Amino acid sequence: MASSTAPLPHFDEGRPWHAHYPAAVPPSIDVEAAGTLADLFRDGVARFAARPALESFGKEMTYAELGRVAAAVASWLQASGLRKGDRVAIMMPNVMAYPAVLFGILTGGFAVVNVNPLYTARELTHQLNDAGAKALFVLENFGHTVEEAAPALAALETVVVVAPGDLLGLKGHLINFVSRKVRKAVKPYSLPRAVRFPQVVKEGGARPPAPVDIGLDDVAFLQYTGGTTGVAKGATLLHRNVVANVLQAEAWLRPYAGDRTDHVMVTALPLYHILALTACGLFMVRLGAKQILVANPRDIPGFVKTLEGKRFTMMVLVNTLYNALANAKGIEKVDFSSLAFCISGGMATQAAVAKRWKALTGKPIVEGYGLSETSPVVCVNRLDIEEFTGTIGLPLPSTDVQVCSPDGAVLPYGETGELCVRGPQVMAGYWNRPDETAKVMTPDGFFRTGDIAVLQPDGQVRIVDRIKDMILVSGFNVYPNEVEDVLASHPKVLEAAVIGVPDSHSGEVPAAYVVKRDESLGAEELRAFCKANLTGYKVPRHFHFREALPKTNVGKMLRRALRDEVMAEKAREKAGG
Repeated sequence: MASSTAPLPHFDEGRPWHAHYPAAVPPSIDVEAAGTLADLFRDGVARFAARPALESFGKEMTYAELGRVAAAVASWLQASGLRKGDRVAIMMPNVMAYPAVLFGILTGGFAVVNVNPLYTARELTHQLNDAGAKALFVLENFGHTVEEAAPALAALETVVVVAPGDLLGLKGHLINFVSRKVRKAVKPYSLPRAVRFPQVVKEGGARPPAPVDIGLDDVAFLQYTGGTTGVAKGATLLHRNVVANVLQAEAWLRPYAGDRTDHVMVTALPLYHILALTACGLFMVRLGAKQILVANPRDIPGFVKTLEGKRFTMMVLVNTLYNALANAKGIEKVDFSSLAFCISGGMATQAAVAKRWKALTGKPIVEGYGLSETSPVVCVNRLDIEEFTGTIGLPLPSTDVQVCSPDGAVLPYGETGELCVRGPQVMAGYWNRPDETAKVMTPDGFFRTGDIAVLQPDGQVRIVDRIKDMILVSGFNVYPNEVEDVLASHPKVLEAAVIGVPDSHSGEVPAAYVVKRDESLGAEELRAFCKANLTGYKVPRHFHFREALPKTNVGKMLRRALRDEVMAEKAREKAGG
């Protein structure tokens, strides 16, 4: 920790990252001159009307067509009696209807509440009631969850049911038939007052939406945290927050992308996740690029098949998806020759995965960092790197970062502490939770991320781990990310997670949970490998092999769920024996 005689914090020395920006990247962006997300969308539709905006199951939709459907959604919601600022929830994966619904809500003057479609009725009830959502668009595959939750949904007035093939023409009818009759992916449900999405488009399309005075300080999203650290809270993201992040991303990309009109983004992370929402769903409209929508990225064979024969220039994925693709059967048939940028976020990217990906595609993984509370991007590596850096790069324009001790003191370069962020992309606060907001916001406007980091003299930031995931072994800090990175570099390991488990001697010890790439792998081989690469107290005391590890729907490792599962097992063993 820093002492009272520590060097002056970096804010007294300037912002060193600016000196390492690409020449054409400005140190700041002008949010006030940009307009709202509704303006951004309408501008994109006007400028790129004839360009393809989306592709889903091989069917394309132009920007003009997307604009028409979004306007119909906005008009229908207004006619349904919703008022400016009312919250409208979306509970869908990446199907063609999703962007149209998203932009219909925003241009209609309402706020979007993104919902994970895999939520249970209990989780759905908490989120919709907490947000006070008055309307919900749900894919029919999850209608049974809505039915189960419906009696407890206090504010919900309107449900719109969407089918996977909606907006896909004749091909969509076939997709819907297969989903319902052949795959039987739609469980029986009863929502008597629900409206089908085609009816919304037809009725809303009969009249233009009413003009709405939308401002930068109006709420655009209630983006709920993943719940990996407890009960999900809604990060209140204003139009200015999210527009700022789109402009920050544009400032970072333009020197490399120029005014190219042929960019194609593989949108595999679900759009209800903040990373895909901003970096794909919103940013691509600013560029006039096309998005290839992947409805189920966890279906790796299907994902690979989607990529076969496609030309694409950009991907935004998480570490586990890069790893799964790099090891997927048939991946050698995919043409990566047009790939310009591979962005990674959402969780730590492992060096071993980055190495495999570079060998496969010839492109380095460019790691960035962000959170739901920061719209999301805070830092990102330069896009001209030749090799994976192991850092999260530099703070974006108009972004300040500092590393602080537990008592709030700003630490000098090279010291480990909590990463704190200030900038126009930082949320207005947690929805209806001023007490929780006060816990994470400093008096001078910095957001406390809960991540342990080191700020380097050149302004690059290196994430060490989550504060709550740190393992304390006899007073020594062990960071799971570091141990997992070593495990992942073993050629017989597919993926691994490390958690702390109680120990009578050391307080806690690391325990490794491993998915094998090679069945010949044993605990002793792994232990020897770790001893060769880690100091003694960091070496896992226990090794467990599993078929799979718990993850979020976007592939982020759920250490907390694993820890809860392990502790429950130990409690049962103790009770039984």
